[in-house]
Amino acid sequence: MLPGNFAENFIQKNFAMFQQLIQTNNEWPGLIARVVLGLVILPHGAQHLLGWFGGFGYTGTMQYFTETRHLPWIISFLVIMIEFFGSLGLIAGIGSRLLAFAMIVLMLGIIFSTHWQHGFFMDWYGQNPEPYYEGYEYHLLAIGLALVVLVTGGGKWSADSLLNG
Repeated sequence: MLPGNFAENFIQKNFAMFQQLIQTNNEWPGLIARVVLGLVILPHGAQHLLGWFGGFGYTGTMQYFTETRHLPWIISFLVIMIEFFGSLGLIAGIGSRLLAFAMIVLMLGIIFSTHWQHGFFMDWYGQNPEPYYEGYEYHLLAIGLALVVLVTGGGKWSADSLLNG
């Protein structure tokens, strides 16, 4: 195989994979699911990255994740980046399926590392004396929205639909 043919085949195969990744329809469910998911997760990302809404910001969150929760630094970094930049990407609808998958992985990690042992329900009435020890119902809802985006794509008015032609 000549080098030019190899490069051409490589580009064609990867472009086809990219096209499948951004494939979407021009319908409402993808739009609703990705925007709602992005808007719900974005404030958490802003707490962790920027210190908004009473958060600790990047340095404080990294310190909490690595020293208190004992997460590896790369996982801690990815959590913050996915929550903030992944939410913005979902709202814009760029890389919707990939970001939805990242959100699913993120939420599963949060469920099994922190919330599983506290049961299903969140502590709506403040009865748990320890902060951040809530059930996983919120995370399941986020996974449900992310699954819609994973299956349907970004939907109406997404950057993916513009890239897809």
